[in-house]
Amino acid sequence: MTIVVDASVAVKWVIDEPGSDAADMLLDEELIAPALWITEAANALWRTARTGEITTGDAARRLAQLLAAPVASLPIEMHLMAAFGLTTELSHPIYDCLYLAVAIARNAQVVTDDRRFAAAVANHPELAGRVRLLGS
Repeated sequence: MTIVVDASVAVKWVIDEPGSDAADMLLDEELIAPALWITEAANALWRTARTGEITTGDAARRLAQLLAAPVASLPIEMHLMAAFGLTTELSHPIYDCLYLAVAIARNAQVVTDDRRFAAAVANHPELAGRVRLLGS
């Protein structure tokens, strides 16, 4: 089955934190994501370096690892209108809804470590089950 991974999952491949083992287990699956994923992951690495948890050199090396990760990055333009509809329907940021739009278009499921995003979708009768928390 194809899985849409978001940046909260991808970052766990290169930063050891709770959920990293569960994220690593997804690497054997067919993974896709809107191209935005790598930008969001790069931003998370920058924030981690900014707090001093890793150096900027470490962040750059980890970004290079993510660029080589087995994730098919999909153009976002064709999914933006659907994501916009989802963001207004769910009252949730379009960044997350873009992952959901890709999942719907590809008949896939989003795996995330973002509890707020998972809860927003779980409360929607037609979308429940499209997003699952990492490790569940």
